[in-house]
Amino acid sequence: MTESAPGDGRRGSWAVTVPTGLAAAGFAAFALVRALGLESGFPLVPVLAYTPYVAAAAVLAVPLAGVLRRWVSLAVLAVAAAVLVAAVVPRAVPFAVTHAGGPALRVMTFNALGGGGRVDEVLALVRDREVDVLALQEATPELLADLSAAGLDDLLPYVVDHSGPGATGSTVHASLPLADAGSLSGPGGFAMPVAALEVPGAEYGGAVEVVSVHVPPPVDPRYTAAWEAELAGLAAPAPEGVRRVLAGDFNATLDHAALRGVLDAGYLDAAAALGGGTVPTWPALGRPLPPVVIDHVLVDPSMGVDGLEVVEVTGSDHRAVLVTVTLPGGR
Repeated sequence: MTESAPGDGRRGSWAVTVPTGLAAAGFAAFALVRALGLESGFPLVPVLAYTPYVAAAAVLAVPLAGVLRRWVSLAVLAVAAAVLVAAVVPRAVPFAVTHAGGPALRVMTFNALGGGGRVDEVLALVRDREVDVLALQEATPELLADLSAAGLDDLLPYVVDHSGPGATGSTVHASLPLADAGSLSGPGGFAMPVAALEVPGAEYGGAVEVVSVHVPPPVDPRYTAAWEAELAGLAAPAPEGVRRVLAGDFNATLDHAALRGVLDAGYLDAAAALGGGTVPTWPALGRPLPPVVIDHVLVDPSMGVDGLEVVEVTGSDHRAVLVTVTLPGGR
């Protein structure tokens, strides 16, 4: 197979053949990295977050190569596009069990951007959506004081408080009694508190742990190493007899092998299971970056999920994610 017929000046032009071939090779390399989970370190890790955009570009490039009659490039592009589309499309197709037969918890996660999220909007979401569990990241003591003064304690009176200055703190608030079960924090320096609760009416006593997840952003080599270590830590099994919910800012998309490793360890991404896995959560505030999905609610596969919402909150570059989680019924 040849790229062009001899004697055809347009089709035989190296000025067309070389760029087309290089583009095809670039898409093929990206698809290979994504398919085999080969991304490691900076800058490959942050680049992989934009896989849905690369997949769309690859699909558009296929007919362009056909118009240019670059058949080898067309074949390579077609394979690369198929690999990338196959990776992205399933998260937009619902497959979840929406009710597991037991009690339901309305779970909300929100990164407040160093305590900058609007208190009245957070409180309105908790009240109007009847939230049972709230996982906050970048929760400062000042934000908690403002939320308490505005009435959060009346709605969610129990808290595991690992708040801190700037971006370092996280908390879990709930309508049911909570116990502080420690932290999954790693070298990134962000708090990831583990809150234990018992949900009446659920199977085996309803023992549940909710982790307010905040993995460091892979913005440089040091943070990327911490990012990899902390995601690996999240894949560790929950205590025996406990079902765990991981809710928060993972700074990772489903195109990262490290996050897929967490799912393979025994979790289900609620948004992807409900067909909403392409709804972006960051950045808001009109930032000039393509939006991606880095905030997640991961649940035990025995749980049902329903009612996904992704809501913008003034003052933060993250959107809040809400989902209803149901536990298996008691026996």
